[in-house]
Amino acid sequence: MSKNSRKNFRNNWNVEASLIAKRTHNPIRSIVENIVVEPNPDKQLIALSIGDPTTFGNLKPPKEVIKAVHESIDSQLYNGYAPSTGYKEARQAVAEYSSNEFTNVQFKDVVLCSGCSSALDLCITALAREGQNIIIPRPGFSIYRTLAEGLGITVKSYNLQPEFGWEIDLNDLEAQIDESTAAIIINNPSNPCGSVFSRDHLLDILQVAAKYYVPIIADEIYEHMTHALLAYELLSKISGLKPIMPDGAMYMMVHIDLPSFPEFDSELQFVKTLLAEESVFCLPGQCFDYPSYMRLVITIPKHLLEEACLRINEFCYRHHAKNLNNINNSVIVN
Repeated sequence: MSKNSRKNFRNNWNVEASLIAKRTHNPIRSIVENIVVEPNPDKQLIALSIGDPTTFGNLKPPKEVIKAVHESIDSQLYNGYAPSTGYKEARQAVAEYSSNEFTNVQFKDVVLCSGCSSALDLCITALAREGQNIIIPRPGFSIYRTLAEGLGITVKSYNLQPEFGWEIDLNDLEAQIDESTAAIIINNPSNPCGSVFSRDHLLDILQVAAKYYVPIIADEIYEHMTHALLAYELLSKISGLKPIMPDGAMYMMVHIDLPSFPEFDSELQFVKTLLAEESVFCLPGQCFDYPSYMRLVITIPKHLLEEACLRINEFCYRHHAKNLNNINNSVIVN
């Protein structure tokens, strides 16, 4: 027995989760994991839900990137730990890319992160503390809320306006700002909307932020991506749906006129039934704090996108109010 024995202050393995862990919640995961629906086994599953343009193998890295990675590995110069902020050469390249006629970004102002989520986590942690608030877009990507609320930071939302191409409601944005506001997140191009703000609108946003001296966290990960015309043209012809034409990113929001589909109480029920009957999976608007919409990922191969839109069309035809009686009567007669 140890001569330096101490009284044991624990008598079991009751390891409690941290406060941050308890407060951390991902709405998309909670909703998607509760969609317990078997897709139609007679039809290939087409997932328009995954925000990863490489899923179907149609978006590959350029040969130049592959060559550069090979050369980096073969050089044996980068086998150890990198500087915590990233290599100077890479930071300099980002600084030059980010500079413009108004701003000359220096490499010392650049911090490289492990992906955009890591960068957002770092920005929110650096700017806000427990008891303060950040303001995020509605509809918007759920990770902003997940990261902030885990740290005890309150999340407020400003509205985007579908009737104006998802521009920010500037009056609403200004109304959300108070003495505890630490930052405003601007996502442009938008996830889930795919909207791209005009220069004039961006200047108006800057004017609001400058008026109250509130920093902006600019999430611009989907810059230079646009794919929407085919899906928009096909979905625009479907009665009961109203796609909002995106200008960038890889997403499209589609309004579901629920009164036209009386079998469904919500867009979540609509999406579940679409998956069960047509094996097409879209994310419900609830994932983005915006009910009565669904989000489509539109970077999949053209033939699959066309097939998905065709199935959505057939689904909407069967379940549309104006067709339900005719279909039901036909089934009874047969």
